[in-house]
Amino acid sequence: MPILELRDLSLRFGGVTALAGFGMEVHNGELLALIGPNGAGKTSVLNCVSGLYRAQEGTITLTGPDGASHALHRLAPHRIAALGVARTFQNIELFKHMTVLENLMLGRHVHMRGGVLSGGLYLGRQRRAEIEHRRYVEEVIDFMNLEPLRSAEVGNLAYGNQRLVEMARALALDPRILLLDEPTAGMNAEEKESMARFILDVQEERGVTVVVIDHDIDVVMDISDRVIVLDFGRKIAEGTPDEVRNDPAVIDAYLGRARETA
Repeated sequence: MPILELRDLSLRFGGVTALAGFGMEVHNGELLALIGPNGAGKTSVLNCVSGLYRAQEGTITLTGPDGASHALHRLAPHRIAALGVARTFQNIELFKHMTVLENLMLGRHVHMRGGVLSGGLYLGRQRRAEIEHRRYVEEVIDFMNLEPLRSAEVGNLAYGNQRLVEMARALALDPRILLLDEPTAGMNAEEKESMARFILDVQEERGVTVVVIDHDIDVVMDISDRVIVLDFGRKIAEGTPDEVRNDPAVIDAYLGRARETA
């Protein structure tokens, strides 16, 4: 049984169709890549899963660790996050005036309980919970090698480090599924290699199911278990990296239809 299943998803913006009957399954523990030309609908898929977009048609079902099914297409974003779905964004969405540690603590918000009064008094159960959340965040900081930057304001960090902080904040949620939208965008070759290693570590060492979008085909083919290719909102290919790399439909989508030779 897949951990996440999308069926017949259609998303339209006025006269523009972003997704047309799109479907996919994500299996527990795998690293699945979504690729395709610009405007193919890749980010729209992640936006629908995380609740930022509401598809006009279709269903999105998450299977919980207890086997219960959750209809994500009916839930608000914060409810989806509470079920263990975390994400990063194509454009970095961090609080630039806050430190790395403070940004990661915000990633724990769905696990925090208590109201304004208990939080302000910082006593008893609230204090113990805060200490536990802080312990978890420190573990993520160590995992992502961010210790030297933990007290730095995010806005003062290099671009590559900001990308790492955004992924670390998503990990602070303790997700079952991590959605990564262009995690290597704007990075140099060394930074891309480092990010690819972190993505693999998240999957292998922390047991998180990963869905990643990236335009760097070399990175995608190196780290993915399975690849799905979109074009004009439709799935045109699916399989292992080697299968997808040699699929005529994929070559056509990226390079244009080859001329027929006599």
